[in-house]
Amino acid sequence: MATKNRVVRMTKILALAFTIFLKISWYRIRKKSPAEWDKLWEESGIKFRKTLFELEGLLIKIGQILSTRADFLPPTFIKQIEDLTDHVPPSSWNDIEKILKNEWGSAYESGFQTIEKEAVASASIGEVYKGILSDGREVAIKIKRPHIDVIISTDFSTLKIVIWFANHLVPLPKGFIDFDILYQELKEVIEREVDYRHEMKTQLYFKKRFEDYDYVQIPSLFPELSTSKILVMEWIEGEKIIQAAKLVGDEAYGRELSQRLIELFLPQWLEPGIFHADPHPGNVLITNTGKIALLDFGMIGEVTKKDASYFQGLIESILAKDYRKAVQCLTELGFILREAESKTIEKLLAEMLSYQPKQFSELDIVALKLEVTALIHQLPIQVPSRFVFLGRAFMTIEGIVAQLAQEEDVLELTKPVFVKWLRKNGHSSWSVVWQWIRSSPIFSFFHGVNNFLDSPQKLEELKELEQRRAFRFTQYENFKKQAFQLLCLGLAGVGVGIYTSHILITSIAAGISTVAFFIYIRSYLKQKQWLKFMHVKR
Repeated sequence: MATKNRVVRMTKILALAFTIFLKISWYRIRKKSPAEWDKLWEESGIKFRKTLFELEGLLIKIGQILSTRADFLPPTFIKQIEDLTDHVPPSSWNDIEKILKNEWGSAYESGFQTIEKEAVASASIGEVYKGILSDGREVAIKIKRPHIDVIISTDFSTLKIVIWFANHLVPLPKGFIDFDILYQELKEVIEREVDYRHEMKTQLYFKKRFEDYDYVQIPSLFPELSTSKILVMEWIEGEKIIQAAKLVGDEAYGRELSQRLIELFLPQWLEPGIFHADPHPGNVLITNTGKIALLDFGMIGEVTKKDASYFQGLIESILAKDYRKAVQCLTELGFILREAESKTIEKLLAEMLSYQPKQFSELDIVALKLEVTALIHQLPIQVPSRFVFLGRAFMTIEGIVAQLAQEEDVLELTKPVFVKWLRKNGHSSWSVVWQWIRSSPIFSFFHGVNNFLDSPQKLEELKELEQRRAFRFTQYENFKKQAFQLLCLGLAGVGVGIYTSHILITSIAAGISTVAFFIYIRSYLKQKQWLKFMHVKR
């Protein structure tokens, strides 16, 4: 690990965070232009990325998760971290061997013929080595990195400080993202990932869940050799799924793999329970027997019964092109604020889903992504923190499918899989037919008349709500900005007083700083109380 020293890690992380926070505050005071803001976020993203690779550890995973939050991070910042990969240099074999001996005792000598000293894979939390048991079976040995517990503890303590300052000093993001909830979710996920006993239970759960899928292989485990720091499972030979498709070079094979992959992950997203939250191509292999092998169950998410119901409705409505129903589902799930103009979102959704694969191939994908990200910032759209990992998994699988079946429409590939899933789970394809009827012109006409009659009242309520939000938000923001400026002036006066040894100047400046600090805190608490009230009103 590049930097194990607790003080050094904390100092470097805090220095980076405070530098960014101060620049943001300065830019707000000086009312910089959008172009200057873009340059600031780009430079901040570059520094952030450099620090991640320098310190490694938990920070790389934080960067990966933040790269999915286009709803509250600027696109120029995200562009610098969107391709982060969790690959770090392996630990020394001496440190790894100490862990094996401490965890296994005599089994280290008697239970294995050989263990290769070169790591097969090395990430921020664990490393994988290949071994051969005494009975000749090949196994993969996943070992927690030495000193990783201390590093994670340090990073979480530092992150807690950074979040406190972010909540108090930086502008609140659109949609009022709760950094504390995001922190708790990240903490729960990482703490679960560093204890391999949790991963073992999850892997056993998935093995049981997909035991009837003849084309899926989940590695068998060796519980007697597995501990909180070591996980031993059967060794699986195979190629990464995209590489396997390229080797075959058959479009029909790519389509078949795509549909199987959708069939494997769609139930995880639609049914209550846990789902694989890190299905990148390195964790999805095609075995020598042609099966899809899922690896690495350290990062998981959960779908509740309520969420599962709305997700099912969302897919039904998208397949039937009932965008009104789709917007309703997205609103209930928390992706769209309730005061949003639904008609605008409906039109946007219809336009986005009207593109054909050939049209996408003619577009500048990078430019399109930046436009979509900018659009997210402008519209009342947010990503609820509980769906961070679900969104990450969905986008990863969608990316794999797009590479496997480049000339195919993802929706067309999904439709037969979804209908099959409906029938398997006791649903009827009539629900899809009903969604189609509801989206037909005549049904839309009568529903549109209803909406038209109600629109004046809704428009008035929305206008009043927006005026209240804008007025209060501006008022509290101005109080905070003025207090912050006064605080900076006071601190500068304290510095001048100390430098010139002038007690009177120091005392007056200290008094000004204290008053400004309390005004800032009071304005912050009032704003936070108001935002909480407005959130309930939504």
